[in-house]
Amino acid sequence: MLIQRKWLSIVAAFMLGFSILATSPMACLAQQAIMEKNATLVYEQGLVQTTEYGKVQGLKEDETLIWRGIPYAKPPVGSLRWKAPQNPEAWNGVLNATQNAKEAVQAKIMVPGTVGSEDCLNLDVYRPDTKQTGLPVLVYIHGGNNQTGSNTEINPNKLAVKANCVVISINYRLDLLGFNPLPALKTGKPLEDSGNYALLDMAKSLDWIKENAKAFGGNPDNITVSGFSAGGRDVMAMLISPVFKGKFQKAISFSGGMTVSDPAASIKVIAKALAKLVVEDKVKENEAEANEWIQQNTDEVRAYLYNLPAERVVRVMGNAAIRMSGFPHLYTDGVVLPKDGFVTKKYNSVPLIMLTGSTEFSFFATYSPYFMPAQQQKTLLSDPKIHSEAQFAIKYGSLLYGLFNTEESAATMFGKYKAPIYNCKFTWGTDESIVGKYMAELVGAHHGIFLPFLTDENIGTRKMFPGAYANDGVKDLTDKFQTYIAQFLWSGNPNGNGLETWEKWSNANNGPTQLVFDADKDKAIIKMSHERISYREVLKEIETDQTITPEAKDKIIKEVLNGRWFSGQLDQQFANPSLWIQ
Repeated sequence: MLIQRKWLSIVAAFMLGFSILATSPMACLAQQAIMEKNATLVYEQGLVQTTEYGKVQGLKEDETLIWRGIPYAKPPVGSLRWKAPQNPEAWNGVLNATQNAKEAVQAKIMVPGTVGSEDCLNLDVYRPDTKQTGLPVLVYIHGGNNQTGSNTEINPNKLAVKANCVVISINYRLDLLGFNPLPALKTGKPLEDSGNYALLDMAKSLDWIKENAKAFGGNPDNITVSGFSAGGRDVMAMLISPVFKGKFQKAISFSGGMTVSDPAASIKVIAKALAKLVVEDKVKENEAEANEWIQQNTDEVRAYLYNLPAERVVRVMGNAAIRMSGFPHLYTDGVVLPKDGFVTKKYNSVPLIMLTGSTEFSFFATYSPYFMPAQQQKTLLSDPKIHSEAQFAIKYGSLLYGLFNTEESAATMFGKYKAPIYNCKFTWGTDESIVGKYMAELVGAHHGIFLPFLTDENIGTRKMFPGAYANDGVKDLTDKFQTYIAQFLWSGNPNGNGLETWEKWSNANNGPTQLVFDADKDKAIIKMSHERISYREVLKEIETDQTITPEAKDKIIKEVLNGRWFSGQLDQQFANPSLWIQ
């Protein structure tokens, strides 16, 4: 059963009072101003609601009310391109919020040209078609390596009803428009000089959400930030960022993990990529001169960058393929993110869920250049040699990626993080009798496996392999996973009556590690695991593995597993001569 709203209101009021006492006078004044503005916002069941910036009209789909494309900041165009986001302009009349919004301008993988717009700072709101107010707010940040994607990645219609919550999915600046530390873009303002513009967008969206949550029946003091893949890594970055302190009360990182980049090293990578444009535009004669020139802090360089069409800017980095070297972002500037990154002792400690899949690396392996010929010829399953090599890459890439997403992060935070951490792992998708041989052996519990279960929508592999999902076990697992999430949104504790107990992560020997989500054809199978495997143990197993030839093993380690978020120790262990093969 979900916690009663009245009890939540008492708890929220107590916590708010405590936080105000603990903050500075200026912070108290800011909090008071937000509370006074919130007092004027009233949700009344219907399609038209009044925000701080004007009225919005949405639409109804089944049991859900939806408002699409609401601006949370001014368009970051022209002189605002590489600036901190500004409050949106108020509008007269009623804003039509019934159509999908503009996504951030981006270069899609393996697709010519670009899509989207620089005018992308908008969000979608979903809530049950009821009169109830004081609902918890779930904020969702899409994936795509912070280079691609949009807030339509998730369709939370059913989730909003099942969890009885407000779901808000945001768009934000991507690629070099969202992350760029070049000296010429610095303004003397510490936040802007960080180069972490996309994180500033996310912080701005959370300010807007706190300010306007009541307009949609949400509780501005019960906000959970969540994100998938790059969005999950962004959520993890929020946990160490002073900019995000107090902006949310809980967090969920779906396949996230800890990644940051050094600003000085990132400047060199980005300058090298942009140098090609400088030569194309005949500003400099060769890339060496262009590289040096683009790193200068001059009006000439600044003007050049601001006049570049966005469509050209977002195509120079290419697909980084979960390699920070391909597109360095999340800079440890010392203001937005601490210089010591996740080694910091100062966390924004809130109840946290971290999730992974048991074959998290499957798509990254089988769609890598090494396996692409077999992918195109459809021989990944039929050719015994290729099949064994694919199994090797999936197995070890997934073990390392899974550790990165959950347990290694928990271990890094342990002793410094002052709130509960709940880890979980999906293993559903690996039973051949349910999902078939191809999915079981080459896809499995892949990156994003949780999405169909979170949303109960026909997305991801539920669309690719519809037969695998057409059983009572999937229905039961969906219901229970959504119930855990609902409990967490309301109370900060995912446990509830009728659910397998989800224990907090512990670094104790034989202590609880993660809740495992699986199902047979008839029912969910959910159990708490105490099993542990270390990074070093995985590397040792790779060394002794004889399922493929030594030549194939060496090649896969150095071309498929190398240079990933999770592969630092692997790269060192196997003396990779080029750690960052693209």
